[in-house]
Amino acid sequence: MRFTLMLSRGEHQDFLAIAQAAEASGWTSITIPDSLFFPQTTVSRYPYADTDNIRQYIAATPFIEPFVAMSWMAATTKTLRFYPAVMKVPVRQPLVLAKALSSLAVISGNRVSLGAGLSPWREDFAYNGVDFERRGELMDECVKIIRGALSGRYFEFHSRNYNIGPIKLNPVPDRPVPILYGGHSKAALARAARLCDGWISANADTHTLQTLIGHLNSLREQCGTLSRSDFEIHVMDVTARTTDDYRRLAELGATDMVAGFASAGREMIDDIRRFGEQTILRLRGPRSSQSG
Repeated sequence: MRFTLMLSRGEHQDFLAIAQAAEASGWTSITIPDSLFFPQTTVSRYPYADTDNIRQYIAATPFIEPFVAMSWMAATTKTLRFYPAVMKVPVRQPLVLAKALSSLAVISGNRVSLGAGLSPWREDFAYNGVDFERRGELMDECVKIIRGALSGRYFEFHSRNYNIGPIKLNPVPDRPVPILYGGHSKAALARAARLCDGWISANADTHTLQTLIGHLNSLREQCGTLSRSDFEIHVMDVTARTTDDYRRLAELGATDMVAGFASAGREMIDDIRRFGEQTILRLRGPRSSQSG
């Protein structure tokens, strides 16, 4: 059972201390949010919470670009993994994204995954010159382009959206970078099952997660990926409080438990360490390792 520390409140002033405390306390990963800009107005509705509340949170939160944040923390740690949750992939040029991902994977020693998703905000697409109505098509193609670029071999890709190659990137990591897809819609679950190496939930309760994981596994069976032992399922259960709660999530099929804290500064460092002692260590047992 692995644990991911979710950063979401603009903790950049304490990034280094947080990363070092998380690594020392048994956390496996840190996840970073992605927000490119804040539009003054929007025509979109946020799918996982009240839109006005979410917009107030985004407006007040300083978001550091995920690759910058992950690189900074990776430089001061040795085993801790990192991933954005989730990065708005199709509003970015996929080769530029692939270059940043490949570079971080190489210099960190393969300690990065790509948490990928669609932005719910139409403005993210419109203000970057990307067609919102093609977002699903673009997402599928971006995943294929990123995988091709990170292969280290010459590759090419041609569609109505992209005309690439033959090209290759150098350097590339010596193992594939996991791509984890986030979202609760049927299309998101299907994309995770069909194209990706794992799935990331948004905030949910245990019953909702049980239903979503059941749907995901049904889709994986249809896609022929259910037998993959390396498929990751990252869940954020807002009702999980005890070690028994996390054991139940593992029984449902979750491989990685995501938790976060509302605290800041020294208080947050203490929360990270306390969670490690009272939850992570107890669940892993004295003979478990960080990879377990």
